[in-house]
Amino acid sequence: MYLEIDDAPVWDRALLALPNPHILQSWAWGEFKSRHGWSARRLLFQEEGRTVAAASVLERRLPRLPVSVLYVPKGPALDWNDTGLADRLLASLEHLARQRRALFLKIDPDLYDPDGAPGFCPRPINAPQIARLLTRRRWRFSGEQVQFRNTLLLDLTRPEEDLLAAMKQKTRYNIRLAMRHGVQVRLGTPADSDIFYRLYAETARRDGFPIRPADYYRDAWGSFLEAGHARLLLAEVAGEVVAGLILFLFGPTAWYMYGASSDRHRERMPNYLLQWEAIRCARAAGCTLYDLWGAPDTLVESDPMWGVVRFKLGLGGQLVRGLGAWDFPVNRWGYRLYGEVLPRYLGWLRIIRPPMATRSA
Repeated sequence: MYLEIDDAPVWDRALLALPNPHILQSWAWGEFKSRHGWSARRLLFQEEGRTVAAASVLERRLPRLPVSVLYVPKGPALDWNDTGLADRLLASLEHLARQRRALFLKIDPDLYDPDGAPGFCPRPINAPQIARLLTRRRWRFSGEQVQFRNTLLLDLTRPEEDLLAAMKQKTRYNIRLAMRHGVQVRLGTPADSDIFYRLYAETARRDGFPIRPADYYRDAWGSFLEAGHARLLLAEVAGEVVAGLILFLFGPTAWYMYGASSDRHRERMPNYLLQWEAIRCARAAGCTLYDLWGAPDTLVESDPMWGVVRFKLGLGGQLVRGLGAWDFPVNRWGYRLYGEVLPRYLGWLRIIRPPMATRSA
């Protein structure tokens, strides 16, 4: 049995009282996504008069079709060690997906494999057991991993001197170098979002990854900053902003989701001091875990993310392998069309009908 919640404080309080509450399950994230093509339903699951699970379910209707897709980003939240409860919750979500005539339902809870998962991690580490449960219920490991499956985690319960001692020697050296060479880190405000976006766009051009229009990020960053669920940190050299990051905060966890830097003054190592101040900021906010947000499946130097992962490992982050996203196909033919046939067809169209080159002005 579940209750649909339409009150932000009630939802966030209930979510924070459950194991592994995630910022992507927060009320604010659902509101943000509802302004960009999705609708959000917040469901509290109750048994014997108490709340045992929560799922913020995003729904997107497909254009000109009487079907939708459902997604529970980084959720649902519950005690996944209770496999009986997990089984009942999955049955309820499957029923909801059928009611909504969805092609499929996607979930990607924060669960990790026991091997390599740090003992301090408050999230359950029974991913193989849950994978078996999902397989038995006819869920499929998703070919579309919307969020990063793996990440690096940093224990914030230790004193600052212990956190520094756990870093790579080169990382500690670069933090001190940035301090000696005049790098200053300050808290930004929503008014600084445009400055950060310009840095983010510069980073995207340099590193070759796609980004969304500025209005999308202004909404994402600004709404969370105003709600107190995020901090914008900016590194400056002689008053010039040369690097920045967005730190998301919810309950016991801080997430480093967005980072950006300029080519200017890179020799002063502003990103190292920026991360150290983000760690200190997260600890001051009462967070006990720092999620460095994103790691590849294998640590090889040929991977495009190798440089980023090496930087995160230098901070003392511990690599963990996640359960990943799983799909429950409601309409199996529609699911296959959506996930396999349509992408191949669109790829074939791009080959035989490449887009026209943009003319110079």
